[in-house]
Amino acid sequence: MRSVLTRLASTACFLLTLASAHAETITVTHWGDSFYGAPYAVAMAKGFFKDKGVDVTGVLTSQGGGTSVRNTLAGDLPFGEVALSAAIEAINNGVPLKIIGGGVQTVADILWVAKKGSDLHSIKDIVNHKVGFTAPGSVTNMLILMAMKENGIDSSKVKLVPAGGVGANTTAVLNGAVDTAMSGEPVWTENMDKLQPVFWTKDVMSPAMMQTVTVTTDDYAKSNAATLKALIAGRRMGVEYIEAHPDESAEIVAKAYSSANVELYKKVFHNFVAIHYWSKGDMNTKGMDRMVEGLEIVGKQKGKVDWSKVTDKSFLPSDLAN
Repeated sequence: MRSVLTRLASTACFLLTLASAHAETITVTHWGDSFYGAPYAVAMAKGFFKDKGVDVTGVLTSQGGGTSVRNTLAGDLPFGEVALSAAIEAINNGVPLKIIGGGVQTVADILWVAKKGSDLHSIKDIVNHKVGFTAPGSVTNMLILMAMKENGIDSSKVKLVPAGGVGANTTAVLNGAVDTAMSGEPVWTENMDKLQPVFWTKDVMSPAMMQTVTVTTDDYAKSNAATLKALIAGRRMGVEYIEAHPDESAEIVAKAYSSANVELYKKVFHNFVAIHYWSKGDMNTKGMDRMVEGLEIVGKQKGKVDWSKVTDKSFLPSDLAN
């Protein structure tokens, strides 16, 4: 009998080990080309997720928006970091989604640039000029409209041009298609020798805006609290490690993103640490309200969002849940 019990116990331990070692894939918007995913890359490399009992080994990504939400819904582990705007739109359309944590919490990294030697040096100078942004309804579309409104600039006196991605905006400035355009990391740091700042978002308006959030499905949230808590805790450890070790973290993320430009990443990470780019997971409702305000300005939202109905803070550690 004892040997049977021993074998059963050994088998149970083996099965538990297999379960705990099961590789999981999560969704992170713009993985590989933007830095929303940096805490996950660090947490995977340093074993933080494993320490918390979940083995994240893969990341499914997209170029943002609704695709990231759909990837989250379709995953075996329905957890993802997606644009707050995409999460709100999905919830408004009846998708059974819950926001369970904060992601990137500021737009202080975004600026508008001009060609070196330009006469444009402030937001007031953009009047009667062509101003580039990414796409209609995008965060940069919101930001330029909000910045003009808060600085008393008549939008009818500015020609706004949807120029495409960050790289395309830079090209548009350099070839004269627009007079100034949005920029962000790592493109800004990489092209500082050719460009000059016209204005930083953080200098012309409050930069507190929740860009991304972590989400899961209603059903998964009901019966997988331990896994969700582990994911949020592991990501937090990733953020804290970046803040304490930005150079090493930059090396980790450069490797994860298959980038050879490690020194560029190091400069970017020091910039991001200085502006507290990554939330540790707490949901700053003022920053979330700011995103909703932006969505209203570009016609993608009507009225405020009742966060009590679409968020669940039960997976956050107590010091972040208030």
